Amino acid sequence: MQGTLFVSQTGLTAQDAKMTVISNNLANVNTIAFKKDRVAFNDLFYQKQFQAGAQMDAQNQRPSGLQIGTGVQVVGTQKMFLQGSALTTGAETDASIVGKGFFQIEMPDGTTAYTRDGQFHVNSDGTLVNAAGLPLIPQITIPENATGLSIGTDGTVSAVVAGSAEPEELGNITLASFINTGGLEPIGGNLFLETQGSGAPNEGVPGEDYFGTIKQGTLEGANVNVAQEMVDMIATQRAYEMNAKVMTAADEMLQTLNRML
Repeated sequence: MQGTLFVSQTGLTAQDAKMTVISNNLANVNTIAFKKDRVAFNDLFYQKQFQAGAQMDAQNQRPSGLQIGTGVQVVGTQKMFLQGSALTTGAETDASIVGKGFFQIEMPDGTTAYTRDGQFHVNSDGTLVNAAGLPLIPQITIPENATGLSIGTDGTVSAVVAGSAEPEELGNITLASFINTGGLEPIGGNLFLETQGSGAPNEGVPGEDYFGTIKQGTLEGANVNVAQEMVDMIATQRAYEMNAKVMTAADEMLQTLNRML
């Protein structure tokens, strides 16, 4: 009975972790470029009583073994980098990535973070920055007297500057990609950091090779499927209830044994 209690306890812990992930997905359903998480489970080690194929006597072998499982554990969470739906805003400084790639953001300590959130703003210096005021890499500066800002599918940023009839090129937005996007470390603020698991970033021009293109005036929505999350939530709740019932049943069996002693 003690084993049953411990096994059901691992089940309760695992389902609680999954429910937390589901709640975070639903909480960010309107977060720009949010990528949903999923939980990965593994069964724990087995208590082996005897091995399949072991000799029962000189002539016979056991057709099957006896291994008792000890429960489940959460081995990790994975970001699902599926493309989110396009949200048309019409704002000149809004941009989304259609395909693979990340915008590069300069952190206060000089390191580089990565994001799919293209909701940019112009600060007091005319620099393109994200919602937290962190500048885009490469840095793009918009002159005060510039009008008709344009961001091309290849990342070329141009605008009509006062005194000039033709658009003037202001810079180029490049994208970064990773061999294993699931290995990136989310740090909040729609930002990710490089890890050994993600591999080193590859920088390139939008539209070339395997990099996605940039679409101005749109933003990438969260890739959370609300209906699927609701189904997962119900299934997780039922799994939690079943593990709790197992724990209750084991406790009742222990009570029965105590009364008999």
